[in-house]
Amino acid sequence: MPFSLVPAPVTGQARLQPWRYLWRVPLLLAHLLIALPVCLLLMLPPWSEWRVGRRERVREAAVRWWQRNLLRTFGIRVRAVGAPVEGAVLMVANHLSWLDITLMHSQRAMHFVAKSEIAGWPVVGMLASRAGTLFHRRGSSESLGSVQEQMITTLRKGAAVGVFPEGSAGPADQVRVFHARILQPAVATGAPVQPVGLRFVREGKLVLDLAFRPGEKFVPCFFRVLGAPAATAEVIFLAPITDHTQGRRRLANAARASIVSALGFEGADFRESGTTTLDDSQA
Repeated sequence: MPFSLVPAPVTGQARLQPWRYLWRVPLLLAHLLIALPVCLLLMLPPWSEWRVGRRERVREAAVRWWQRNLLRTFGIRVRAVGAPVEGAVLMVANHLSWLDITLMHSQRAMHFVAKSEIAGWPVVGMLASRAGTLFHRRGSSESLGSVQEQMITTLRKGAAVGVFPEGSAGPADQVRVFHARILQPAVATGAPVQPVGLRFVREGKLVLDLAFRPGEKFVPCFFRVLGAPAATAEVIFLAPITDHTQGRRRLANAARASIVSALGFEGADFRESGTTTLDDSQA
């Protein structure tokens, strides 16, 4: 389908919001009251470690199933382009919304590095903890060092780790600076780095209204997205980067450039905003 960087219009959508709540809220409640207990049950031993086919365990398949259906309750359909790398891999993606982890989990179960605040989010925090999320306390070098050690251990076990090197969610029409320090575990282990581009589209146009707004908290964003018009989420898996000899800064730049190109942002007048506390070194 042709894609345009011209944002999808938002005018005239508010009048239909009450009708969307009318049928999405019951769907969401059913998903939480029925599908969530089933998912949590499937994540318990011993059956959680049983294999489903060749590639994944029961608990990993359960997470993907639950996340895909959660997205459907919000009127979001997922279109995957390419495929996630198997085995040990560090997946790096641009960061738009609280939906990003759900989007990537819908394609492959992985251990995410996420801000510690997510652990306290309703439902999402509990499922993230059960799925093996590595929580980082922003602004703490000690916390980041501990998370990096956990990432190295996880990669050496042959699992996937997902990170958002921008450090925080930002506008849907930008890919901001990638901070290099969070990619150090890939350099240390030799694990491939797979860039992943995320975007929301509606009628072939870029959607801006599903991303976090400046200063917006989780709960207001959650209910705003629940009432938003249907959209398609594109998860674009790009060619893995396996050459780590140039160091983490060049690795971060290469991953970002790949995502920018895939999203069609090359040459566009999008800002590259500054730093966050996720990375204290650009070297």
